[in-house]
Amino acid sequence: MGWTIVMFDLPVCTPDERRTATKFRKFLLDDGYSMAQFSVYVRSCLSYEMMEKHTKRLLGAAPGGGNVKAFFLTDKQWEKAFNCVGSEYRKKKQYIEPQQQELFSIW
Repeated sequence: MGWTIVMFDLPVCTPDERRTATKFRKFLLDDGYSMAQFSVYVRSCLSYEMMEKHTKRLLGAAPGGGNVKAFFLTDKQWEKAFNCVGSEYRKKKQYIEPQQQELFSIW
């Protein structure tokens, strides 16, 4: 088990570029990804086969005018991640630290 992480940098200077970026974000959400941060989406995958299936879909949907990177982390590697959220960010965004149970609700 593990997580597929997608990071992207897409141009959004023109209306067409914004539409393309929005379409890509909607694709990710429709394909079961959740937004971790702006331009960073995660999806749980129960196996490498599942990861490969979603990677193929991602390759078909990735816009040609941007930079999209995807990688896979095992559940063990994901568990070692940490989150540093600044106090100013917490105030502005009304940040609430997710509980472990909430992370597994994605599954």
